[in-house]
Amino acid sequence: QVQLVESGGGLVQPGGSLKLSCAASGTIFRTNTMGWYRQGPGKQRELVASITSGGRSNYVDSVKGRFTISRDNAKNTVYLQMNSLKPEDSAVYYCSAEVSTAGWDFKAYWGQGTQVTVSS
Repeated sequence: QVQLVESGGGLVQPGGSLKLSCAASGTIFRTNTMGWYRQGPGKQRELVASITSGGRSNYVDSVKGRFTISRDNAKNTVYLQMNSLKPEDSAVYYCSAEVSTAGWDFKAYWGQGTQVTVSS
């Protein structure tokens, strides 16, 4: 069993910054791609950023230049540094990790989500 625990959400003013963290724990043989998703009110969930086990990152166009995803493999932790936040960034942010408990059978696990609200 794998558990993802998120932290770092909160209320910030436009232009502010937040750093989200998500740590995976449990029976982990290998952690592959990790990522952050978000879902705003009345909107579909979208992929914000992802990072491979080798450290290669991808971002949705709307956050490029403002958000940075990183990971610490030793701690099975993924981070999302969010700068120059805009009201449209307000959403529940979820972390996800592809984890294998043994061999090549990867399964996606999700955190419970953390609220990010950008408002003046």
